[in-house]
Amino acid sequence: MADNCLFCKIAAGEIGELVYENDHVVAFRDINPVAPTHVLVIPRKHISTINDLDPVDAEIVGNLYLAAKEIAAAEGLAERGYRATMNCNADAGQSVFHIHLHLTGGHAMGWPPWPEKG
Repeated sequence: MADNCLFCKIAAGEIGELVYENDHVVAFRDINPVAPTHVLVIPRKHISTINDLDPVDAEIVGNLYLAAKEIAAAEGLAERGYRATMNCNADAGQSVFHIHLHLTGGHAMGWPPWPEKG
């Protein structure tokens, strides 16, 4: 657990309400949702950014996506579709520096997700 890491506190069960958990990951609803369903899936191990991943962490990343698949099915998103996104560092929108997967869905989403430049 990293000192003062909000997501480490959630993973440890100190705060928050989980929608999913197993030995490797926990998941909870985003407090500022951008879609009707917006769940954050985090590893129990603290890793600050994607840049901090080591080869031994490959299983952790795989577990994030496997959990997202299960959560999407439980939320009724699997057939319609959903997005699973990870941001790396501030310019990409990462605001909590503990890797996390955004699982979003519940409405049609366009591509690209960013606005057109005019």
